[in-house]
Amino acid sequence: MCLVPLALSLLMVPGELSAQELEECMLKKIRLAGDSTTIGTLRLECEEEIHAGTFVQDSDQKSKTPLVTERIEEDKEHVLQPFTLMAHKPNYILFGVYNGNGYNPEHFQNQFDDTSISMDDVEAQFQLSIKFPLLVDILDTFDIYAAYTNRSFWQVYNDKESSPFRETNHEPEAWVQFHPQWKLFGFTNAWNSFGIVHQSNGRGGELSRSWNRIYGWFTVERDNLAMGIKPWIRITEDDEDDDNPDITDYLGHGEFYASYKWRQNVFSLMSRNNLESGFSKGAVELSWSFPLPKWPYLKGYVHYFNGYGESLIDYNQHVNSIGIGLSLTDWL
Repeated sequence: MCLVPLALSLLMVPGELSAQELEECMLKKIRLAGDSTTIGTLRLECEEEIHAGTFVQDSDQKSKTPLVTERIEEDKEHVLQPFTLMAHKPNYILFGVYNGNGYNPEHFQNQFDDTSISMDDVEAQFQLSIKFPLLVDILDTFDIYAAYTNRSFWQVYNDKESSPFRETNHEPEAWVQFHPQWKLFGFTNAWNSFGIVHQSNGRGGELSRSWNRIYGWFTVERDNLAMGIKPWIRITEDDEDDDNPDITDYLGHGEFYASYKWRQNVFSLMSRNNLESGFSKGAVELSWSFPLPKWPYLKGYVHYFNGYGESLIDYNQHVNSIGIGLSLTDWL
């Protein structure tokens, strides 16, 4: 069998067929061929299949797997490997984010009793989001996971204030997930989960923000399109402990997600609290991750946000921002 690659290379005619397709097809047929089958016969069969468009490469077959299901299968491959952390939400860094409405310094001025504090309209932002299993294959039906997401807003270009982190939002959570594969109107319900999440900025006084929620997350897919809805109920707090009693007026009671993958590009949409607030206090987030030539480990990333709740510190301030940077992992 060590002569097979040499034989294949001698048989290939440059410019007529894809060498990669022909080699993959012939190697597949060699594994199944009888002792009397010749290389020439296998080549002829492969040429006919490739010209007719009936040969399916392994990579093409994988791409036909709906993308949420593909992500689930990849998670299953890594879930029991020690020292492995898996991506949860998108992981990215935006080197420059411009907010056309400007960032509000009033909270910081009040906290530190200094009216000279100012915020730049341009900053850097990044998100790190990881998950790990707690229990898997319970009754061969569901898994229990935990995750941590950190989203930071860094005034790195603000030399006047010594380049501080304007805000960091911490979001630990835990959930139960299962994959029913129910089908409806051509879509497959590939992922459902129910969990609890805490989100806060770890600060005190004027700058303190936090809330807790119970949520469900339901995701359907069809080929390269995935859509999800994530409703939640806020866990109420005592009035004296509540730093942001009106937060649901701006962040509502759920989010809608949609992601579409075209070639190596991923286009994503998030809509929150638009219908519920009558389009007065909602938010829309758009993102695009795209391949970079000769750089397979990272993607370019463009991120746009318009509305309320970009960060906890400014949950009740309208933000209109756009940024560009790099993506490590995306939704799909």
